[in-house]
Amino acid sequence: MKATANQLRQALDSANPAIRFYLLHGPDESGARDLALRLARAMGTDAERVDLDGASLKADPGRLAAEAASLSLFGGARHIRVTALGEESLDAVAMLLSAARAGNPVVAIAPTLKTAGKVVKLALAADNALSFACYPPEAADADRLAAAIASEHGLRTTGGTASRLFAASGGDRAVLTREIEKLALYLDAAPERPATLDDAAIDAVGADLGEAEMALAIEAAIGGDAARLGSELARLNEAGVSMVPLMRGLVRRLMTLSELQAEVAAGASIASVIEGPRVFFKEKAATGRALRHWTPQRLSGAIDHLRQAERGMMGAATAGSIIAEAACLAVARAGRSAR
Repeated sequence: MKATANQLRQALDSANPAIRFYLLHGPDESGARDLALRLARAMGTDAERVDLDGASLKADPGRLAAEAASLSLFGGARHIRVTALGEESLDAVAMLLSAARAGNPVVAIAPTLKTAGKVVKLALAADNALSFACYPPEAADADRLAAAIASEHGLRTTGGTASRLFAASGGDRAVLTREIEKLALYLDAAPERPATLDDAAIDAVGADLGEAEMALAIEAAIGGDAARLGSELARLNEAGVSMVPLMRGLVRRLMTLSELQAEVAAGASIASVIEGPRVFFKEKAATGRALRHWTPQRLSGAIDHLRQAERGMMGAATAGSIIAEAACLAVARAGRSAR
């Protein structure tokens, strides 16, 4: 079945026994991971979590249904999380949905799946599955999204605090949620004891990173200036800024370059494509230079490298910001080689 955002949240938060498969597909992988955490919280801190991925299910399609039907080693709650699920897992998902029993819920994060793909269609047609498309939030939805997440944690946004939180997170839902969790802890807020979130609290706790500050590091990476990028990363690190918004901002810029480059390849001039609304006026010159030097292959490789690095950061006991900084510097080196 197709789920709205509210339907999905309610089902995840209650671990609805009628739903055995939650499919979170679309390009906002960070947002999908944040939604998947809701099921983990609903299952409880003592619940056993089984981690699988699309590649393992391709090799053994029956494993997903088997894990969903298996009892926990210690007899407690159990749930399954699948990452990097793709069309190669169609048989595994079909076996899960048609199995006679499956007491353990499954949540799948599938950033590469298309809405018209077979796995999505299978989930949409099943009464025991919920399918939800995850897209990066648009600026127009910024206040509503930030206010909704804040409300879940007992915070009432005031004035421009919702917009400020969204800007600080770089549009990344997971980062936004973590910032709000810190603020709720600071204000001792909870749904049963709400508190008002004002600018003073964000000044005291929040990592208020504006787009202009991130733009300097992004420009250095795309321009192939590793030395300047290193200085910018050091400055952001000293400010205690999360690297996730920077990485996602860099990915968005690279994707825009890829789209513009496709138009140039189709016959448009560089001068004409950079005049469109997708290029900020202060970035036109740098974008023009990048379009002359970056190849489609290098752009695709840089985007994939950054996304893999972000996934690597999400695991337990990882090098965190070091992974992110190394990935950004790798983009700068690729940018230099492209010149």
